[in-house]
Amino acid sequence: MSDEQDWNMKNIAEFRANEGKVGGAFEGAPIVLLHHVGRMSGREHVTPVMYLPHETEPGIVYVFATRGGEPTNPDWYYNLVTAGDGSIERGTASYRVTVRELPGAERDRIYAEQARRYPGFAEYERKTAGIRTIPVLELSRA
Repeated sequence: MSDEQDWNMKNIAEFRANEGKVGGAFEGAPIVLLHHVGRMSGREHVTPVMYLPHETEPGIVYVFATRGGEPTNPDWYYNLVTAGDGSIERGTASYRVTVRELPGAERDRIYAEQARRYPGFAEYERKTAGIRTIPVLELSRA
């Protein structure tokens, strides 16, 4: 098992044991568990990620394909966009979601708010400047 898989598994277990809360690097941050199917493997995957809740719609969250500022998008991004749907665990609730990638100014506004709340996201954007624009996905309760 890779270090990344081990780290994910520990965070997933902690999330489920503590009604959606985790410590460490994610302590105090809003986390969802993304359930997505590998577009090539067909295997189910679960990935913990930070999210930003929609301002007025409780069934909508935004997730950010930062991959920690790496030059490529994470696999979960491609899996969700390809499928157009998936599911999430949010706190103690689990539900299906539809996926929409935010375009242009809408993406920029949501990303800026996440970076304002969590400055590490501004650093990810600096690291990817000129390489890629970090995608923002809107996940809406189906």
